[in-house]
Amino acid sequence: METQSSYKPLIVQSDMTLLLETNNEVYEFARDELSAFAEIIKSPEYIHTYKMTPISLWNAASAGVKSEDILETLEKYSKYPISETVIARLKQISNRYGRVRIIKDQDELFLETDDEIIMAQLSAEKTVCKFFIEPPQRNIVKINSIFRGHIKQALINIQFPPEDLAGYSLGERLEFNLNTEVFNLRDYQLAAVSAFRAGGRGDHGVVVLPCGAGKTIVGITVMSRLKTATLVLTTSITALRQWISELKSKTNIAPELIGEYSSEKKEIKPVTISTYQIISAKNREEEQKHFKLFSERNWGLIIYDEVHTLPAPVFRITAELQAKRRLGLTATLVREDGHETDVFALIGPKRHEMSWKVLEGQGWIAQAECFEIRISMPNGLRMPYAIAPKREKFRIAAENPDKNVIVERLIAKHHDAHILVIGTYLEQLQGIAQQLGAPLITGKTKNREREALYGRFKSGEVKLLVVSKVANFAIDLPDANVAIEVSGSFGSRQEEAQRLGRILRPKPGENKAYFYTIVSRDTCEEEFSMHRQLFLTEQGYPYKIIDMEV
Repeated sequence: METQSSYKPLIVQSDMTLLLETNNEVYEFARDELSAFAEIIKSPEYIHTYKMTPISLWNAASAGVKSEDILETLEKYSKYPISETVIARLKQISNRYGRVRIIKDQDELFLETDDEIIMAQLSAEKTVCKFFIEPPQRNIVKINSIFRGHIKQALINIQFPPEDLAGYSLGERLEFNLNTEVFNLRDYQLAAVSAFRAGGRGDHGVVVLPCGAGKTIVGITVMSRLKTATLVLTTSITALRQWISELKSKTNIAPELIGEYSSEKKEIKPVTISTYQIISAKNREEEQKHFKLFSERNWGLIIYDEVHTLPAPVFRITAELQAKRRLGLTATLVREDGHETDVFALIGPKRHEMSWKVLEGQGWIAQAECFEIRISMPNGLRMPYAIAPKREKFRIAAENPDKNVIVERLIAKHHDAHILVIGTYLEQLQGIAQQLGAPLITGKTKNREREALYGRFKSGEVKLLVVSKVANFAIDLPDANVAIEVSGSFGSRQEEAQRLGRILRPKPGENKAYFYTIVSRDTCEEEFSMHRQLFLTEQGYPYKIIDMEV
């Protein structure tokens, strides 16, 4: 697409940030291409800010996007010439991926590079050379296989992300097939499986698909291709049991070969599903007891569901599991804790990603409209808000009682819909549930009661649920088509994406969904709300701002 410079929407700045004009006829094309190698930082109305970071460029490189391809995209959309500083920096960062490789010869691991200077540099880095077993021989050195994950982390910290070509243990054999009479794989799901396998250079890494796009199906298909004992880690006991249900309905695995390792059961079978919570125990002794799960069987594959939520203890054990094939599944690689590099190093690079809007256009997920409703703080809370410490200000604004009135209006507007009212603060949710006469699901709700309520919602017996953060992840409520967010976890982009994802399952008939977030005007909640919306803005979901008075 040829675009005259005066009509081009992009400004490339020397600090690797990209300014993209939204009021431009090629904005959407540019946005989609930039998202392959840059992260969105800010998204006000007219200028969106992206940044090319080492992780975003290395993920692009691992997917075969070269620095030349990135420069071609930047030149196509940039109003002004790109500075030599940006060109040099871009090439330097992008081309570092794969300059160092981990390889296997017989049963020994080696670190190799085509450049003797790089090997000399690595030998001088104490954080790296401590894993060497013997002095380097020109461009190759033997490394300790026990620390395969640790050396990856060390290399990434000095900006040399390695390509891991050392292969994986086959694991315990498990013969089974997909039940293709029940479902058909979609094209993008097959593409995700193929990208993960990647002709010998894969079998580790992350598949990024929108909520409701069938990430579990991708995981099960990878299992059927590898035919090996598999450990699946997921976010909750509800998600765990959904995995078991999907495995039973969509494969011919004998039910007695599927195990649940949770607070309620401690089964270890050829296919075992567990949760991050039970492995990340409150004390180290309990944690070590559950870590035995990783060595109880000869796993050939470990699947990390909702990998962006991976807690620190699981990172620690994963660093020692690099000989196992590893598949991460997620709707977004965004993390608020800065651990993106650990996901890249220990689970693997991004192997496949599918645009939310592309799948929406194809009808695989619902068409969603997003709204931010701004309301005033009640007079009685303005002074308490003004004098409160900074952290308490957010909660006061988030629990604005006038939000309850807006919730009632929205429910009346969508009276025939399946509605989720979602929030963070339990007292606020309890008040809303009592006011509406609606069931409330929180972390304290017993699993049996929780699953019964989800079942009644699916059947249509209950059309309104008030839910806490327990409903952020992996909850299969296909009929939910309206979500009303009354409070969130400060500026969490991943939470916002997951909450929208609760209503994105495709709908019969009019395939539409509506997401509302209610925000207290002229408070810090507005600022956090803008940050929360960043990832979804990048995916093409603009928020319509509505000012309301109670």
